[in-house]
Amino acid sequence: MASTPSLRFLLAHPAHLVACGFGSGLSPWAPGTFGTLFAWATFGPLRSSMSDFELLGFLVVSFIGGIVAVHKTGVDLGVVDHGSIVWDEIVPFWLVLLFCPTHWLWQTAAFCLFRFFDISKPQPARYFDEQVKNGFGVMTDDLVAAGYTLLVLAILRFVLP
Repeated sequence: MASTPSLRFLLAHPAHLVACGFGSGLSPWAPGTFGTLFAWATFGPLRSSMSDFELLGFLVVSFIGGIVAVHKTGVDLGVVDHGSIVWDEIVPFWLVLLFCPTHWLWQTAAFCLFRFFDISKPQPARYFDEQVKNGFGVMTDDLVAAGYTLLVLAILRFVLP
């Protein structure tokens, strides 16, 4: 993996700040996990400040804007899906939390499932990761991971008493 960008890089362009998760992606260890933790930590204030419909609209705008920010940052770093780019974890995990029960056990399960699917990249996530080398591909492979996470959570809610 390419080296971790500096704080100077992060502040050099608004796209870098967003794509690197407002600094959460600068962790030298497991930046994707830190980005997902950032999403979890910031979801409460987001949810309390918007209706579900408004939050869903915010997520759509964040996803589309993320495509642009992630692409710009990847080009500037010279690596399309640089490890420090974590907006692709943040927005899809916010989506997972929107549909996840609010109990901490469910959210912990959601976190673990999301990280599993993000890392293992089952199809079609692997296709987007390997074949679509731009901001759309980077954002979409994590959206697929979110879909798998929500599917498993729905099954668990159905089977568990």
